[in-house]
Amino acid sequence: MSRRVDLVVVGAGVVGLATARALHARRPEASLLVLEAEGAVGRHQTGHNSGVVHAGLYYEPGSLKARLCRAGRAALLELCAARDVPHEVCGKLVVACDDVEHARLDALEARGRANGLVGLERLDARQLGEREPHVRGVAALFVPETGIVDFGAVARALADELRTAGVEVRTDAALLGLAGADGAAGTRPGPLRLATTAGEIEAGFVVACAGLQADRVARGLGADPGATIVPFRGEYKRLVPARRGLVRRHLIYPVPDPAYPFLGVHFTRTVGGEVEIGPDAVLALSRHGYRKGDVDREDVLEMLKSGGVRRMLLQRWRRGLSELLRARSRGLSLAAMRRLVPELRDGDVEPARCGVRAQAVRPDGTLIDDFHMVRGPRSLHVLNAPSPAATASLAIGGHVAEQALDDIPPN
Repeated sequence: MSRRVDLVVVGAGVVGLATARALHARRPEASLLVLEAEGAVGRHQTGHNSGVVHAGLYYEPGSLKARLCRAGRAALLELCAARDVPHEVCGKLVVACDDVEHARLDALEARGRANGLVGLERLDARQLGEREPHVRGVAALFVPETGIVDFGAVARALADELRTAGVEVRTDAALLGLAGADGAAGTRPGPLRLATTAGEIEAGFVVACAGLQADRVARGLGADPGATIVPFRGEYKRLVPARRGLVRRHLIYPVPDPAYPFLGVHFTRTVGGEVEIGPDAVLALSRHGYRKGDVDREDVLEMLKSGGVRRMLLQRWRRGLSELLRARSRGLSLAAMRRLVPELRDGDVEPARCGVRAQAVRPDGTLIDDFHMVRGPRSLHVLNAPSPAATASLAIGGHVAEQALDDIPPN
């Protein structure tokens, strides 16, 4: 039996839940339903990320990433304090290990100041050692506003808040597409008829925050995503308990390569007291490929058929091969870690968890770097929400809600 809902949000990661929160705040009179394919909220990118609350250091000034990260960070910390979600603003050190990286610190610091970061401080090798005695580098940039949190707990807090406000967050409810879709969704009057594993739903408007399935959900609802989602698996390691003292106070990051959209191998303290190292970033053969041997035939065939993905692989095969070799070689992996913490020994590190990141790739093979949305028939789709999306989630939710409500007349 079908039911009628004014607004449907697809996806109950932190971005989807934050979007639902913002929609409800702006249209409390509208009926609102959140659909989540998994059995609980925050099961994919939200529950498998590094747990870092980013300050906004890396992003192009004026970009959505830069603006929403700063606003989202403040809102996130306020939410955590109000809902007793464990978090800590511990700061991070971006460490230059050679002269080339040292020169890059100038541009990084200038970008951070342009983005409004407060308290940035340049450190020489002696000052770096005073903060983190086991970390070595020729210089560092101290970023005091960086923090850590359990984003899975953030998602659960948002879901509880929505349910308390009367919004249904329905788990085990996967979107299958348009019910009776004939390929002309944009020409049919009236609501979208959604086929889900929980029954048919008539939706006045759909906002899709589907992460690793974002392009498929967009196509299924009659929108052109203009990109293909490519999964990258991030493989983490961690310090054994007896050696967690090698990273005492802060998060430790290398100076990033500006030609590559990942931040390199870094040391991240967690709210649970662990010190994680990573991630290596390797192409995954499954959109939910959290283990090295996971292969999904449909996902692989879709990547091979995509001209954009093939072009990306041709353009970036050297860096991709380097990441793969490091992920598969304990020696290479340890060498990358020891650039920052030379005292590390082989027995100090053990395998930890994995996460899968969704990266949107354009038909020309370029990676979409900023947050990116596309409109469809009575729908809006978040196609790309890379890091710092978790940090920025509350601000992203507000931004997405405003964009969606531009298309929805008041009741």
